[in-house]
Amino acid sequence: MNDALMRPETRAYLDAVAAQWRPPMNDQTVALIRQLPSEVIDAMLQTFELPVGDLGEIHDVIMPGPGGEIALKLFDSRAHRGASPVVVFYHGGGFTIGSIGTHAPLAAEIARQLDLPVISVEYRLAPEHKWPAAPDDAEAAARWIVENGASFGREFTGLVLCGDSAGGALTLITALALRDQPAALPVLLQLAIYPVTDRSVPYPSASAFGDGFGLNSEEISYFDEAYASDKDHWRASPLLAELSGLPPLLLATAGLDPLRDEGRAFAAKAALAGVDTIYREYDGTIHGCFTYRRAMPSAQQDLVGLLGLARQMLGSS
Repeated sequence: MNDALMRPETRAYLDAVAAQWRPPMNDQTVALIRQLPSEVIDAMLQTFELPVGDLGEIHDVIMPGPGGEIALKLFDSRAHRGASPVVVFYHGGGFTIGSIGTHAPLAAEIARQLDLPVISVEYRLAPEHKWPAAPDDAEAAARWIVENGASFGREFTGLVLCGDSAGGALTLITALALRDQPAALPVLLQLAIYPVTDRSVPYPSASAFGDGFGLNSEEISYFDEAYASDKDHWRASPLLAELSGLPPLLLATAGLDPLRDEGRAFAAKAALAGVDTIYREYDGTIHGCFTYRRAMPSAQQDLVGLLGLARQMLGSS
């Protein structure tokens, strides 16, 4: 890859990552990550991600789920608000790592930029909970949240589904499920950020950017093995579903991302199916960039622009 195609701050971030030893991604590493105290994770995040920042309210709620209790966290720029849509957010991490905590800064920024309540979902993770535990929890959370605004001191009028990476897949999968069996409130928008859309076949970007671009092919292979999904099923590869009749879609990819081409393919198929679709590809940057905004300040500018498009789409819905 010619470095002329990469943003200087992206190159600097990748060089810093390469200079540090990283254990291989496997069950043992995941178990160690699970044991890290929250303050240690917070300190690690602060080296490359912006802080959560000021909000009007952060509030924890527990809901019943298909496999046990699911933790939810409300992020709202306002302490009090009238009736409004709600954003249900699914964090990334290969269906194996990541949490409400690791993605709290991103969820908070979405809440500020959209001026909407954001509820982040602690869905079950592999390898302990294999597919379809994550999509089961994601769908259950969306259905429960829209019926239980009072648990958050809010009144909800519609649903925005949002997530990054694995959470982007859960966004698309949940939108399909709610198209076929609607929830108590309508889905107004799908906002999928560098999502997993198709694990059934390899894409050129997976080999082009599978080494040295932040998300390595060995890690992807481990995530796939740990998650153990049926890759030919739409609840693992939403690109394989019939996409007509879906709510408006805003899909973003990174230009140097192994997942880029499957994101492109989903946006194209959705548009051809008649879905109101906007696609944005951010050149010169990598998978996960919206959670590296301290290290890569242009990612914050890109995120603000993306969420501005989301506001426009919601305003016209």
